[in-house]
Amino acid sequence: MSADIIELKAGEYLIREGEESAQMYYLQSGSLAVYKVRGGAENQIGTIYSGELVGEMSFLDKEPRSASVRAISEVKLLVIPVDKFEKYFNEQPSWYKALINTLLERLRKANARIRV
Repeated sequence: MSADIIELKAGEYLIREGEESAQMYYLQSGSLAVYKVRGGAENQIGTIYSGELVGEMSFLDKEPRSASVRAISEVKLLVIPVDKFEKYFNEQPSWYKALINTLLERLRKANARIRV
């Protein structure tokens, strides 16, 4: 599997709320801020640190991005394309797929209740 790496400078967006998704990312270095728009303003709702995944929800359930993500510092990310992931995911047992889908559904519902 060939790995694509992207780098962002502080202040640059990786993901924008509402976008469609075709990839997720593994944050190799740096940190990212997660934002939701409420009342026309962006409000930070979380931080993503080195070693964490970014954009996994919409990547897995094909729903629009639920939040925007912007670099706090210089960051380096490994791009995980949907086709390579789906090949691996489809080889897993049906109970594993059900587990992932159940967790995604519950997380989406919890995110919908977030008030900023």
